[in-house]
Amino acid sequence: MKKILLLVLALIPVISFAQGFQVNLEGQKQIGMGHTGTGLLQDGASVFFNPGAVVMLPDNYIQAGISPLMFRSVFNPMGTNVQDHVENKVATPFNFYAAVGPKNGWWKLGMAVYTPFGGLTDWGDSWAGKYTLESLDLKAIYFQPTLSIKLTDYLSIGGGFVYNRGIVDLTEAIPLTNSAGQDGQAELKGSGKGYGWNAGIFIKTESGITVGITHRSGVSTTINNGNAIFNVPSSLQSSFPQPNSFKATIPLPSTTSIGFGFYPTERWTLALDANLVGWDVYKALAFDYKINTPQLQDSYSARNYQDAISVRAGAQYKACNNLFIRFGGGFAGTAVQDGYVTAEAPDAPRQFVTCGLGYKLASRLDLDVSFEYEHVDARTQTNIQSQLAGTFETNVYIPGLSLAYHW
Repeated sequence: MKKILLLVLALIPVISFAQGFQVNLEGQKQIGMGHTGTGLLQDGASVFFNPGAVVMLPDNYIQAGISPLMFRSVFNPMGTNVQDHVENKVATPFNFYAAVGPKNGWWKLGMAVYTPFGGLTDWGDSWAGKYTLESLDLKAIYFQPTLSIKLTDYLSIGGGFVYNRGIVDLTEAIPLTNSAGQDGQAELKGSGKGYGWNAGIFIKTESGITVGITHRSGVSTTINNGNAIFNVPSSLQSSFPQPNSFKATIPLPSTTSIGFGFYPTERWTLALDANLVGWDVYKALAFDYKINTPQLQDSYSARNYQDAISVRAGAQYKACNNLFIRFGGGFAGTAVQDGYVTAEAPDAPRQFVTCGLGYKLASRLDLDVSFEYEHVDARTQTNIQSQLAGTFETNVYIPGLSLAYHW
């Protein structure tokens, strides 16, 4: 029974910052161009993509967007022809940006609210890995006030403070059956907060190429009073005391990016971004329960994730004064080493393609739509802790929509 509880305790950090749940959906123009934006001036999403570029924007912006995320994953248990599928549920990452300041001035203020990590996964209560996960609803919401300063006509810098509100609700089966033959169930739910920062530099070169360099710090998020709910046979309830709570710290990773913007003609904009994500902060996970029993002990488990890189490229074509066509793509490496792949984040190297359209509804109002298809390579693994063995394969489909008002 102690092993059962250790599996329960081991879940939250995995789902919170596995590569598969870094959603990267912070702006429709940027998504349409393959998630590029570090070295570009496009709209208010620069508050996220490069705080140093915000002051160089020709207009002030207020904008909002949403990117419904459809995560379609399948698991084939080793040695069988069975295929377990996730339920067709939709997560809703969103973003809001404001960037205001004097026209052609030396400063601008920005505000951003966005969801850089999140996921909604439901494997059901009868699949092969139900004792490792049934369902997951995860949100990490960042609030980021920002200041951007123009040092010269060709160089600007900026930075912001980040406050994170993290929310998680997870359920899994427990192999303890009642008189009706039903499995027990554990639910872990709670919220926490964390703090971080980001900074960026934006450069306009004499050749016309624009360059951006940014760093978003890691954010250590602490859940101080998470709620642990156990539904077990009445004869075992004393081993799973209720009410009970837990404390855990979740280290969300840093990201360092460099991006370039190229402008071969008046109609074409090309972009290239590269990112290094500091997943190596996830060395181990530890949980502290308020009430312990011989079956419910605090836990410490090694994870040893590794840093991962991604490369992205995109283009925009100005078809006419009111219509813009965008496309792009890229690839990302995996942060999860062999032996640590889980149902919450069935991670592997991935490739993605994107497209988008921008249309000026009015002189100061822009409508942008995007679509992304992402394929996560099939990966056959045996998890060293749960011993769940088989092959995961995942496809992700993400439409998006935003409106921007600028003046």
